[in-house]
Amino acid sequence: MSRLEDYAAKYQTVRMERRHGILQMTLHTDGGPLRWGFLPHGELPEAFHDVGADRENRVVIITGTGDEFSGPRATPGTSSFPSRPSIDRIDRIHWEGRHLLMRLLEIEVPVISAINGPAWRHSEIPLLCDIVLAAETAQFQDSAHFTSDVVPGDGMHIVYPLLLGMNRGRYFLLTGQTLDARKALDLGLVAEVLPPERLLARAWELAEDLARRPALLLRYTRLLLTEALRRQMHDLLGYGLGMELLALGEKPEAPA
Repeated sequence: MSRLEDYAAKYQTVRMERRHGILQMTLHTDGGPLRWGFLPHGELPEAFHDVGADRENRVVIITGTGDEFSGPRATPGTSSFPSRPSIDRIDRIHWEGRHLLMRLLEIEVPVISAINGPAWRHSEIPLLCDIVLAAETAQFQDSAHFTSDVVPGDGMHIVYPLLLGMNRGRYFLLTGQTLDARKALDLGLVAEVLPPERLLARAWELAEDLARRPALLLRYTRLLLTEALRRQMHDLLGYGLGMELLALGEKPEAPA
């Protein structure tokens, strides 16, 4: 078990606040929009583990900071890995990648995402939540993988074909397609699209309604609704990460 006072200030890229059993996780980099990199890649699996182990959390809200949910947007043809990582770095990426989405899905209470703007990197995180809300300014693109010369094996290869359908999902990943909030709503990626100023209030409104339900109802319903997702991650995520990291062998070695 964990306690909020033990982990609330533990992470540089996640701000935590809880009211009446509702925990809001706000992702950020130095108080601004989250800049994806090794730091959040390492912190988020641990943060999700702490949140999931705290029995005082009845509902979780995940949101971003400012006008972006996650970035920066990668430039096509520019790799997220300009050189081949060391074996120690590969091992760390593989471990963190396997635990990032699994620990999110292992949180045993409903999780709501409030996507406050474009999700250029790791948009699978908010899309795996139980209730997905998006600001009118939100956009979705897998900018950091195939079009940036990286295999999309860290969960993107599971989540987008699952949510969009096999053919649309593969098209999305291979072409670097950008989906705006309304298109994402039409395709079923998000449940509601709201003005940015209404987004968090709506997330809290839904969370407060959920939090009034009995604790075991919340926990066991969440477990049932995420079981199939956890099974797919267990079966396919490690293999995908292996392919992603193996393909980095084509790059020049990092300087010693």
